[in-house]
Parts: sequence; structure tokens; C-alpha cells
Amino acid sequence: MTRGPKGFCIWLTGLPSAGKTTIGKELVPRLEARGWFSDLLDGDEIRLGLSADLGFDRKSRETHAARVAFLSKLLARNGSIPIVALISPYRSSRAQARATIGRFVEVYVNTPLDVCEVRDVKGLYKKARAGTIKEMTGVDDPYETPEHPEIVVETQQMSPSQSAEFIIGELDRQGWFNGGPALGSH
Repeated sequence: MTRGPKGFCIWLTGLPSAGKTTIGKELVPRLEARGWFSDLLDGDEIRLGLSADLGFDRKSRETHAARVAFLSKLLARNGSIPIVALISPYRSSRAQARATIGRFVEVYVNTPLDVCEVRDVKGLYKKARAGTIKEMTGVDDPYETPEHPEIVVETQQMSPSQSAEFIIGELDRQGWFNGGPALGSH
């Protein structure tokens, strides 16, 4: 497998259970079929290792996002395409990730809260509504919708496979596979 000319980060953001990780898993083989190295950086998995020392308060979430951004920067600068599946609920954290990584594609996985609650296999929304967990994004902690994402995926209208194909098409249209938009153009 060959590396592309310049790596970049695909940052999937959205509410818990929006479909970020599922879409990320669909993206990996599609990118590899195009000759790119890619790694799925799932926020939950990274939290178990790299961020096991953190809680879920705002400062901890910002620190977790910063750690993931730093890792993504290392991967991207070496010609890989890290795919980050991370709630990253705060605009400031996503802006900091963009500044850290540089070559950054924000993908808003737009899924209504009620649909996320139905999809929630971990039962987190139910626990949050019952008061057994606190600071749940979308329930008692805010999710700040991206203001200018490069790509918006409407998951109610597309399957995960269709969502991944849509993202690949948009990346192609925007020129990311050919060096991408100039830094700071967004």
C-alpha cells in the first residue's frame, strides 16, 4: 500500500450513538482501496488507554480531544488518514483539533437526539434520564453543533455504507485526495 501525497484527518463528530464509529468502520476499507493508510481512532477505545485517567467533565473532555488531536496530527503528517470518531461536543475543542492537526475535515454526523436514544445499545441515555449518570452529552451537557463543517451526513436518510460513500464522494469533490484545500482555507 502506498501513502497518499499528504495525510489529513477525518473528524466525525455528533451526539452519542449518532453512528460515528459505524461510519468510521465503513470508511477504512474504502480509503485503503484507494491506496491510503487509515486508522480508526474511536473515542471510547482511546479513552480506555490513552485517556483512562480522565472523567467526563468539560475539562476532561477537552483534554481527551486534545490527546486524540495530537495522535491524529502524528498519523496525518506521516501520510495516513486518521478517522476520528469522537463526540467532541464543544466547538472550542474541535477548533483546537483543527489548529493542532492542520489538515482537518470536520464531518458532522447529524442524527436527531430521539434517533440516537433508540440506537443506544449501551443504555447511556436511559441511565442519564434516570439520573444514574451525569454530564451526558445531549441530555444534561450540551452538544454544540458545528457551524461550518466540511461535510454533513444525515444518518436518518442514509445507511452507514451510504454515509461512507457520501463522505468519500465529498472528499473527492473537495480535492482532499489530491492534496486538499490549502491550510487555513476553511
